[in-house]
Amino acid sequence: MITMNNVSKTIGDFKLENITFEFPKGYILGMIGPNGAGKTTLINLILHLYFPEEGDLLVDGKKYEDAEEEIKNEIGYVLNEDLFLQDSSLLENADLYGKYYQKYDRERFCSYCKEFKLEENRKLGKCSKGEKLKFQFAFALSHEPKLLILDEPTANFDPEFRDSFLHIITEFVADGEHSVILATHLTTDLDRLADYILFLNKGKQLYFSDRESLLDSFRIVSGEAYQVKLLPEERIVYQESGAYGVRALVKHKKLNHYHSGLEVRRPNIEELMYYTICAEKRGPRKSNQ
Repeated sequence: MITMNNVSKTIGDFKLENITFEFPKGYILGMIGPNGAGKTTLINLILHLYFPEEGDLLVDGKKYEDAEEEIKNEIGYVLNEDLFLQDSSLLENADLYGKYYQKYDRERFCSYCKEFKLEENRKLGKCSKGEKLKFQFAFALSHEPKLLILDEPTANFDPEFRDSFLHIITEFVADGEHSVILATHLTTDLDRLADYILFLNKGKQLYFSDRESLLDSFRIVSGEAYQVKLLPEERIVYQESGAYGVRALVKHKKLNHYHSGLEVRRPNIEELMYYTICAEKRGPRKSNQ
């Protein structure tokens, strides 16, 4: 669905550089990283709101230079920015911008508004942040895109709608022809449904992999300091000391051995992100004591 080859973009003092990955069709990609990592910049590149300075970007095998209208017709999005008209109603906005999409269906939009408990004749500017995001989601679904791009939407949803939202996007990719890119700080959502993970930090790509392979390549180990020190230093990504010993993220392979006194388990996405960013802040490892 998305192919990037050494894509770079500079905006002010920030540079997104050498982003390279192939995200296949029919899956959910979780985009993670702290604030300022480059997630929104990358989304804007995929949406063609920004233009790459270097590298190649393909959407569903096509370049924007050759098929911009066709590509944009197949993308739906939910962004934190207000790109719609605040003084117009939800339905007026949908009808106005729906003209740019071949498959826009007014009845489908109204049906989603009803499902999401939105008043279609209410002015967008009178809606809450969560309602505005629900509107964008309803509009995106109303024109039947092949790719949904979602930038931090779930933090503003109530728990009941968040569960419904996650169910909808899971169903969206079920036929193998549709794809989702979900940038979020709520990594528990990605633990539940992401098939692939793209991990960015300070404009650089740290990891791109299917979720299972990525998490399987690390372990969280907990125990006494001397037990952790028995591990080869190059395997320790980051460790921290606490009242009850040491906890560390370590690189893992199937043949790796651990001291019998260590508690060893696979990390979740939040732990992988936390310890990796700690290691990045620390710089080249000498000692973390």
